Amino acid sequence: MARTARELLEGTTGKPAPDPHANRLLPLIARGAAQRSTLAALALEQGHVIPADRRAFLHLAERPDTGPDCAAFFTALAEGEALALDRLAAYADACGCGTGAARAAYEPLAGCQSYPAYVAWLAMNGSPAEVVLALTADLAAWGGYCTTIAEGLRHHYGFADEACGFFDLFAEPAPELRRLALAAVREGLETDRLDADRAHRQGRVLQTCETSFWHALWEQDQRVP
Repeated sequence: MARTARELLEGTTGKPAPDPHANRLLPLIARGAAQRSTLAALALEQGHVIPADRRAFLHLAERPDTGPDCAAFFTALAEGEALALDRLAAYADACGCGTGAARAAYEPLAGCQSYPAYVAWLAMNGSPAEVVLALTADLAAWGGYCTTIAEGLRHHYGFADEACGFFDLFAEPAPELRRLALAAVREGLETDRLDADRAHRQGRVLQTCETSFWHALWEQDQRVP
C-alpha cells in the first residue's frame, strides 16, 4: 500500500533515536566532564560544517530538478545555517577559541567533517525529495543533542544564554520547517521522485556520519591529560 507524505515523514522522525551509547561525548557535556578544549573544538568544527552545509542546501534549492516545495525547504535550511553561524560566534568566544587567525589555523578532524562531506554528496547525487527525508531523520536526533548540550553548558560550565544560543536555535521546535518538509515529501511522491527505502538508507548513512562527528571529538577529549 502506498504511504502518504505524512506517514513517511512521521515514520522517519518517529524511528528510535541513534543508540544512546553511540554519542560518547554527550553524557560528558551533560555532567560537566568534557574538557573545555573539547568544547572549543566543537565550535571550530561547526565553523567548518555550517558554511559547507549551507552551500549544499543552496545547491539543492537551485538544482533544475528541484521542485518548488523542495526548494523552499532547502532555502529555509540555508537561512537557518546563516543564523546558526551568527550565533556560533558567541559560543566560540565563550570557549576561548582565540582570534580569527587562530581559528583559521585550526585543522578540522576528518571524523567530524565526514558529515558535511556526505551532505555535499547528497546535494550532488541525491533526489531532492529523498534528501529532505534523509535530513529530517537526522535533524530530529541533532535537536535532542542540542537540548542536552545547552543544559550542560549552563549548569556545569557557566555559559550565558548568548553563548548557548547556537544550541538553543536547534533545540527549539520548528513547526514551519516541519510544514515545508511535509510539502516537499508530498511533492516528491506526486512527481514519482521519491524512493522511501533509498531515502531511509541515506538517512542511516547520515546518522552514521553524525555519530562519527561526536566520536572524533570524544577521542580527542580522552587524549587531553
